[in-house]
Amino acid sequence: MATEVLVPLAGSIWEILVEVGDTVEEDDELLVIEALKMENLVYAPCDGTVSEIRVKKGDTVEDDDVLMLIKE
Repeated sequence: MATEVLVPLAGSIWEILVEVGDTVEEDDELLVIEALKMENLVYAPCDGTVSEIRVKKGDTVEDDDVLMLIKE
């Protein structure tokens, strides 16, 4: 089963901190979104392995877009 990591706040992708295949634990930092001239960290919602990253640096994202998938 894969868990979707959703955009918490519309903005642009500033930095991606993980790669496909990386093992993450709940609350690990996954990426940084720039919104309202502030850097906002996105955290892992669960333990697992990053199975897919659907964004790249510089992409503009909207509320509830899927950023990546974590296979539990």
